[in-house]
Amino acid sequence: MVKVADIVNKLNARIVCGKCDLDRKLEFGFASDLMSDVLTIDTENLLLITGMNNLQTIRTSEMLDISHIIFVRDKKASKEMQELACEHGIALLECGYSMFRACAALNELGLKPVY
Repeated sequence: MVKVADIVNKLNARIVCGKCDLDRKLEFGFASDLMSDVLTIDTENLLLITGMNNLQTIRTSEMLDISHIIFVRDKKASKEMQELACEHGIALLECGYSMFRACAALNELGLKPVY
């Protein structure tokens, strides 16, 4: 289990939306830009790592009860995305790392892969 605060520090991430509990612990990470792949995941306590910055990412996360999304490659969440995420209690983070670098860093912290 990895604290959100440790994730933010390790990735030099910015919290852009949501009342992010920095002491909350996440167990799993899943990285994808294809929301159809994300829809196949049935795992609780999951951090979604993606570069897909559109409303569909928020809607997909809401359907799967994903509480935290980190956008990599310096992708920015639009105002509409932030509003929808806040409405559904989803915390949004942004970082400048590539998806590969972010995943490697998260693995070093102890975040587990889904498979």
